[in-house]
Amino acid sequence: MSDEQWQQHKVNSGRIQLGGGNGMAFQEQTTPESSSETPDCQTRMNSLKYILSKKQKTLLSARGHWSMWPAFPSGQTVLRNHKPCCAPEERRSSNKQALLTFPKPRYLEELESYLRKELQSLDLTKKNSQELKLQPYREIFEFFTDNFKTCKPLLSAIKNEYEVTLAHQRKTIRALEPLKAMVTTVSEDCTRQILALQEKEKDEINMLKQEKQNLLTFIDNMKEENNSLQTQVEHLQTSVAEEYARYFNEYGARKLLLAKLNDMHNERLDTTRHQVQDIKDEDVVKLTLALKIARQDLTRAQVKLNTVIAGYGDVVPRRDFKLLEKKFSDLLQEMKTLQKDFDQLHKEYETLLEIHRETAEERDNFCAELQRVQHNCTPRPNWEKCSEVIPGGADRWGCLAEGKTSDQLVHVLLEEIGTAALKETNVFPGWGKGDKVPVYLRHEGEVKNKKLTKKDVVNILKDVWKEKIALEQQTGKRSSLPEFFLSYLQEKYGDAAAMEWSYTLYENMRLCRSNHVLSSFYDMLTGKVGEEQYHGQNQLISNLQKELAACDSSNSGSLTSKQFSMAVREAFPLKREESIQELVDASRYKLDSTEDLIDYISLFKEDEEGNAEPFVAKLRSQYVREKHEYLRQLKNKLGDLREVNADDLKTAFCTIDPNIDDQTLDTYIGLAYQVQREQPDQEVVPVETALERLLAGDVRRVGPSPREGSTTDFEGE
Repeated sequence: MSDEQWQQHKVNSGRIQLGGGNGMAFQEQTTPESSSETPDCQTRMNSLKYILSKKQKTLLSARGHWSMWPAFPSGQTVLRNHKPCCAPEERRSSNKQALLTFPKPRYLEELESYLRKELQSLDLTKKNSQELKLQPYREIFEFFTDNFKTCKPLLSAIKNEYEVTLAHQRKTIRALEPLKAMVTTVSEDCTRQILALQEKEKDEINMLKQEKQNLLTFIDNMKEENNSLQTQVEHLQTSVAEEYARYFNEYGARKLLLAKLNDMHNERLDTTRHQVQDIKDEDVVKLTLALKIARQDLTRAQVKLNTVIAGYGDVVPRRDFKLLEKKFSDLLQEMKTLQKDFDQLHKEYETLLEIHRETAEERDNFCAELQRVQHNCTPRPNWEKCSEVIPGGADRWGCLAEGKTSDQLVHVLLEEIGTAALKETNVFPGWGKGDKVPVYLRHEGEVKNKKLTKKDVVNILKDVWKEKIALEQQTGKRSSLPEFFLSYLQEKYGDAAAMEWSYTLYENMRLCRSNHVLSSFYDMLTGKVGEEQYHGQNQLISNLQKELAACDSSNSGSLTSKQFSMAVREAFPLKREESIQELVDASRYKLDSTEDLIDYISLFKEDEEGNAEPFVAKLRSQYVREKHEYLRQLKNKLGDLREVNADDLKTAFCTIDPNIDDQTLDTYIGLAYQVQREQPDQEVVPVETALERLLAGDVRRVGPSPREGSTTDFEGE
């Protein structure tokens, strides 16, 4: 509520009515202590000071003494006309003083009445009703502060501290309101995306089921059609047999008819001969000539008839033959087509049967595996219960648990519990001063907890790296990280407080494993990972930034997807195509599907806690994955060896990486054997030990692989 609004409210609600009587009398404040009031309190009291000053002077002159109620018990008495400022000789004798009981001051009653009226006049239905309700209490508190001169500095300090705290809390609430709205919006978007994906998968499953049903129906139809064609072929075979029998019968009938015709011809010749003999009066020469000619004609006709019968005795008419031939060719072509379709369907049917058999086996295996897992494993916990105990409630837990597996959620929960317990811890027990204790933790007794935030820890660790790199560039030699860490803290915070900072930083790094800056520094500080890996990853990121900047000819800070992909290939020529696509997809996680420009500068930014963008996280994960793959190939090349010497290890490296140079090879051999001498080939170490040492360092492929191997991770991961 602003000062102008409060002044207007004061005008409308009326002013405080102060009266005489037994109430407390106040004097006008003219001492320098009034300067301790806050500016906003002075502004709000300007409209009332003049009236209060008059009232206070009148009351002081009328009463003649100060009332300290309720400083005395109700049964204690005070002098009626005692004035604290009069001389001792002017005081009356004790036998003339009347003893009076001390009632509640009238001024206090008027203040309480004023407070009740102010509260009743407020409209508590408004949004800022609590601030309106607080204002009368502030005014009452200011009345006490102005008139109790002895306690005024303390009361003013208390009031100012409360005002500062309230202002800080309002500022914090205003800053968190947009974040709350953003978290709600993100949660709703994620819920909608999950529902959309589920709906999409449901539609795809239904479509596949429908397609399977259609294929089964199509197979049944083809089976029915095949049976129908087989029936037609059988019917045609029966028809051809019937036609053959009919033609064979006709052939026999024709032969019988021919024999009958010959008999009839012979009978006619005999009849003619008898007739010629009977005709004796005819000319013998003429008859003989006629007979000769008739016999010649008969012979020619007989020969022609025999030829026709012999040549065309079993021949059908051409028209019927053409029709039957055409019908046969059509049926033959149709049968061939159906046979091909049947063979194709038969192959598809066999394929579907095989797929069905494999699917059934896979289903049975999955069912058996599910039963075994359900029998051996504990039920999946209800992670939503964690939102009841995690600071921030369900919204913050939803952000922390999004996209994480159960194992990752356990790490998140342990980190939250450990961080909360760390904030409650005031001191750490010292580890002692033994030789096995790290140099930066050698201390006996308790150590104070500095209670740093994650942002402070990240800034300190980044500054440690910066100072260490600068020192190594200046001196030209590598220093030990634990010793430099302790010397850095001693130089910056002093020898006395160095252990307090060291223990606080160590505990924060040990608990916050999800933060890359803290976890990587912890692994290198404890010796799990070599510093070369940190510098190697930074070198990869630096090379990529240079390539992207080189492709950006206009210095606009943005590249198209094609330009970005080409720059990544130039920076990482040994990466596979799927890895390049993963980096391109990670760079477009904030872009819409229609946008093509990628702001490559923002991909390398970090938040205040040192968390990198998804693109840099993907780049680091690919670095680890490629190193595991490289070492897996090295282990496969070593075969069943349990121990390996330097020569065998060099041969294995040269086999899986033919382009490796001698300097890099010597570096890898020295890293595996952790020795620096001229003849390391005399030493033999276990294969697992050598692989673990190589895994902790900066080991990566120098040239292209001679063959593409499996992408399974190294078993030591």
